Amino acid sequence: MEYAVQPDTLSNTILQMEETVQISVNQVSAPFYLRCAAFLIDYMLLLAPPVLVLISTKIFGEILGSSGISSFTWYIVVILWLINFLALPLFSGQTFGKMLAGITMVKTDGTPVRLSNLLLRNGLGYLLTVLTFGLGFLLAVVNKSGRSLHDFVGGTIVVQGRRKRT
Repeated sequence: MEYAVQPDTLSNTILQMEETVQISVNQVSAPFYLRCAAFLIDYMLLLAPPVLVLISTKIFGEILGSSGISSFTWYIVVILWLINFLALPLFSGQTFGKMLAGITMVKTDGTPVRLSNLLLRNGLGYLLTVLTFGLGFLLAVVNKSGRSLHDFVGGTIVVQGRRKRT
């Protein structure tokens, strides 16, 4: 008689059953305060290099003969932005701030975000939000889906929870 799993290894195997439940991504959308917390964490991450350079210049500037923020520091900020707002979300659906807040970006159909979504969301969407003096963020407060202007532009929604690793 043939077994799919040998009987002696079956006793050491833990069988896990998962139930799949169909829900709408709107039902698990992240609350506004978690989105704000994630945004502030991301903002602090991007401001850390220039602030540290300014502090060190103030303390050690006369000794080292340096003043202001160098172009190298701004290159570091751009690299951090690319990693945090494009690379990390492309692979995990989360920026560093979203990881800490326990929220994830997905497309409106619940599938993982793609590079095109991220470029629209984090490029054009944030630009439009800045041009509206931040009013694009307040859309998340007044609509039921909790989506901001950049979410609508990128075709994304931010939901509570982390993406399951397969």
